[in-house]
Amino acid sequence: MSKETNVKTIDRVVIRFAGDSGDGMQLAGNIFSNISAGEGNEISTFPDYPAEIRAPQGSLSGVSGYQVSVGKDVHTPGDAADVLVAMNPAALKTNLKYLRPDGIIICDEESFTPANLKKAEYASADPVAELGIDPKRIMLVPMTTLLKHTLSDSGLDQKGMMKCKNMLALGVVCWLFDRPVESVLKKLEAKFAKKPAIYEANAKVVQAGWDYGHNTHASMPVYRIETSTSQPGTYIDVTGNTATAWGLIMASEKSGRPLFLGSYPITPATDILHELAKRKDLGVKAIQMEDEIAGVCSAIGASYAGRLAVTSTSGPGLSLKSEGIGLAVMAELPLVVVDVQRGGPSTGLPTKTEQTDLMQALYGRNGESPLCVVAATSPTDCFDMAFNAAKIAVEHMTPVILLTDAFIANGSSAWRVPEESDYPEIKPHFPTKEQIENGWKPYDRTTDFARFWAVPGTEGAMHRVGGLEKDFNTSVISTDGPNHQKMVDIRRKKVAEIANDIPLIKPLFDEDEPDTILVGWGGTYGHLRTAATLLNEEGHKVAFQQFRYINPLPANAIETLNRYKRIIVAELNTGMFADYLQMHLPGKEILRINKVEGQPFLVKEIVDGVKKFMDVK
Repeated sequence: MSKETNVKTIDRVVIRFAGDSGDGMQLAGNIFSNISAGEGNEISTFPDYPAEIRAPQGSLSGVSGYQVSVGKDVHTPGDAADVLVAMNPAALKTNLKYLRPDGIIICDEESFTPANLKKAEYASADPVAELGIDPKRIMLVPMTTLLKHTLSDSGLDQKGMMKCKNMLALGVVCWLFDRPVESVLKKLEAKFAKKPAIYEANAKVVQAGWDYGHNTHASMPVYRIETSTSQPGTYIDVTGNTATAWGLIMASEKSGRPLFLGSYPITPATDILHELAKRKDLGVKAIQMEDEIAGVCSAIGASYAGRLAVTSTSGPGLSLKSEGIGLAVMAELPLVVVDVQRGGPSTGLPTKTEQTDLMQALYGRNGESPLCVVAATSPTDCFDMAFNAAKIAVEHMTPVILLTDAFIANGSSAWRVPEESDYPEIKPHFPTKEQIENGWKPYDRTTDFARFWAVPGTEGAMHRVGGLEKDFNTSVISTDGPNHQKMVDIRRKKVAEIANDIPLIKPLFDEDEPDTILVGWGGTYGHLRTAATLLNEEGHKVAFQQFRYINPLPANAIETLNRYKRIIVAELNTGMFADYLQMHLPGKEILRINKVEGQPFLVKEIVDGVKKFMDVK
């Protein structure tokens, strides 16, 4: 960066990359996110995939997007982008609505061919004029010409050159936001370590994009994004699915139980399987099973054998696993079920986000089948909640369903890599030799009603498990009515006791005792917290609470919520958590803000919804 460049400092910026599914927008956005995290910025990302598999190139239905917010105090990917990178006319047309009215556009000028304009359904040969874009805020880059010039001696054919076009756009963006090209090159070197020719081509192209911005538009301001004051440590950009996998590995280390994952690929949860399959060096066994039922049953078998057992899925798979999960409830075995929620019902919207599996997680099994349900609030919180889910499962001998969603699973945030000492030990309840010699029985229990984990092969601890009801004392199959009532009650008490081991709720912005509280759960945290912050800055007193523990609720949850005159629940469904709270708060009217469009909330939608209930103009 030359000294005479005009540099403006800003607190945060939102950038949206958009192009064909094969244009590498996710890669370009991901690299920009990674290097920004390395520069000390907070980040929040939103990969927006099309549901179509390889829609026709240049068509409106095939556009893939990646939005990232970078800067200080970042909790969401942003309602609207400050910069739109559009690689073709279709991307420009479909993503212009996500750009601020005064936002900047970086576009491939040479993609405005008659064929591409026709596929994107333009009525004229001038898309800039047709869309009403101010020419002063669009940077038309001749990407094909630049690529050919930069890679003329690379030996690549035209198709190979075109695959580098995303890196040219990334170079321009790095110039615009004062990002060091050297950081991009390190990421590319790691990605293409086994393909040095491809690395060299992409490295040249990134530099060419940066040089184009610097040389051609030197009079335009370059923006330097403020960094946050963070706890010292190593920071990386991590997605929710990766953080989930790593949290489970940490739980395995802290429990001394080898980690087993039995899973079947399903969007958007598959990356958990991919990540754990890489970790044989840490003793992880990850097996791709033939279907969802086999996935959960293999995990139950591993749990019975003394492993920290996990199965991962999305909504359709959770329904297929329901009988198996019921078996784990009846056998009282630890099991973590990760459900990365997506649009439904049935196959629904595979690449879009919702919070519509809550009732299925709570009640989607036959009989009285209680278990623990928890939810992660952000990509980085997936690590903590995966760890906590495993801790609860092992220490309370119960299945735990961890709800994440496509938004936080595919999205990413800057994350400080923790130390092992940051997390507590996980203590399995194995029957001791002394207990066994003194007449241990299979359903002897701890003080919080969890049975002991008698791993096969433990001398003197032979016992029966299975789906049929067992006698409270002997574990022999029993159809006795009073015994069944006793077993139902004890399994219910065991889950209720978990409330003693989870944090109490502490609403934010509660100092002045407001009479209104905004409530959410899971992955809507960033949008709701930002909305609550804005409302309070405007003088509207609103407390805020995001729930991570759903069944059981934190011990003080009902008492705390009862203090407020107005409870507003915002969620990406038609009111499932609101209905659940209504059961626990029969004397209160639970107000609702709901959205089921396959997209996360906009902060403005929450702010406007709360103001409406508060009767604020």
